[in-house]
Amino acid sequence: MALTTGAAACATLGRASFKEPVVTLREFNVTGLGLTGGSVDVVLSVYNPNGYKLDALSMTYQVDVDTIKLGSGALDGRFVVPEQDSSLVRLPVRFTYAGLGAAGRSLLTAGTVNYRVRGDFTVSTPLGNFTRPYDRTGRYSSVSGNGR
Repeated sequence: MALTTGAAACATLGRASFKEPVVTLREFNVTGLGLTGGSVDVVLSVYNPNGYKLDALSMTYQVDVDTIKLGSGALDGRFVVPEQDSSLVRLPVRFTYAGLGAAGRSLLTAGTVNYRVRGDFTVSTPLGNFTRPYDRTGRYSSVSGNGR
């Protein structure tokens, strides 16, 4: 009984001391274009504010451009985010031209577009495994090649 209570207390303490990683959009890289659509690699920067490395086990994502869903998926490959450092994560996204509409025109004409990237990720830490959501909005500039 005491062992079970101690394990539960450690899990609660671990969750309390776990700091949420910060996910931001870094860039879009067009990887293919066809008659009806194409594919892009969405590059995210994942910052780890913790004093220990995060071993990411999986990540789901949805990328919206303005209010239009560009694509979604799951990344099952593992990646490591060093302590108090960042790692870049490439997410493959397929899209249709019809789905982009005004958002695509805005990027082509103005060079900027609003974005939202969201999902969840599961990380392994010395304190246990954690699954946490992330949701980030900003403005992407094709001129500077980064999100804010």
